[in-house]
Amino acid sequence: MLTNSLNLLKISQVANSRSWQFFSSFKTLYTHTDFQVNTGEDPYREHAFNLQESDRLGSERAIRDTRHYRCASMTFDPDLPPTSIIITFHNEARSTLLRTIKSVLMRSPPHLIQEIILVDDFSSNPEDCRLLSQIPKVRCLRNERREGLIRSRVRGASAASASILTFLDSHCEVNTDWLQPMIQRVKEDHTRVVSPIIDVISLDNFAYLAASADLRGGFDWSLHFKWEQIPIEQKMARNDPTQPIRTPVIAGGIFVMDKGWFNHLGQYDTHMDIWGGENFELSFRVWMCGGSLEILPCSRVGHVFRKRHPYDFPEGNALTYIKNTRRAAEVWMDEYKQYYYAARPSAQGKAFGSIADRLALRRKLNCNSFRWYLENVYPELKIPEQEVAYSLLKQGGLCLESHGTDSLGLAECKITPNIPASQQS
Repeated sequence: MLTNSLNLLKISQVANSRSWQFFSSFKTLYTHTDFQVNTGEDPYREHAFNLQESDRLGSERAIRDTRHYRCASMTFDPDLPPTSIIITFHNEARSTLLRTIKSVLMRSPPHLIQEIILVDDFSSNPEDCRLLSQIPKVRCLRNERREGLIRSRVRGASAASASILTFLDSHCEVNTDWLQPMIQRVKEDHTRVVSPIIDVISLDNFAYLAASADLRGGFDWSLHFKWEQIPIEQKMARNDPTQPIRTPVIAGGIFVMDKGWFNHLGQYDTHMDIWGGENFELSFRVWMCGGSLEILPCSRVGHVFRKRHPYDFPEGNALTYIKNTRRAAEVWMDEYKQYYYAARPSAQGKAFGSIADRLALRRKLNCNSFRWYLENVYPELKIPEQEVAYSLLKQGGLCLESHGTDSLGLAECKITPNIPASQQS
């Protein structure tokens, strides 16, 4: 066993020495004044995080192992399959993108990284792809026009040669032994879609902060994602802090999935635009069509959470999000979509395109109903209480009233103190 570990270490050192040579030259190439924060400029303007602080850190730094101490003693199958890492980006800051790539190369067993596929979603500098492709194991594909995260991920997944896909955002830093737990779970059951605990990288000073291990993904009826506490019953049943956490939805930026299962389930809804809502559509589809979603406490990945989008949406942020979430609601939420529209009235009447192909996919996969999802996956999402509307129809001193179950008649009006005058006509 020790011999195998030493061999892997030697392979890692050879691969890493080649990578680090290029990282050094790559940093030199991008110390151009066009990409630096000049004195007096807002360091948050271009990327919605402190670019000056990110650039100061460079492409490599040590981060704290934020896992529970029991995670260090976990064992994994020696024959875990390799994965294709898929990272899409659009005008990403060089320092954050390089730190993402370098953290993957530094903190992953080399034999588990088949390739890193970068999809450049029509960034301003077309040279990015050519330069990034010089990093060992990296392939870069450049879109000929702006496609958005969803279609870019589909392109990356289609080009992947490994049987397991790992999706990452372009401003992440993976932590110690982040990959093995996720590949292990997918190897054991190809219908599992697994996500790490997502630690927080401060957008101000880039401090790496541990996230709680007692959270899962949730949402409200407006399809707004939120982190929420694990239900008390589930928490009581977990006698081991390393056990997976069932989650109704994933945040969507970072997850691992079997490629065959991804294709079988219909990849992503490519009629969704740019970003937003795709995590709900994928989460509903996975659960309702025979799979499951998990968060793995022994896998940790840091992510820069921003307060605004640094890039433009062709139709605006709000309209794009409405279009995407409306597509998810119309295809997957059945009669419960009424609560989505009640919570997000601005979605009424907004265009969302044809969903015929996604409805056909749902029928083909013989998926469960959204009621099944609420009962078996997310019973904590309560159905809003419907208010009963009362009104009073009057003609002179007479009022319309019910005579039994199937007839109406006029009679002397009775006192109705609880009905507002506006509802008496």
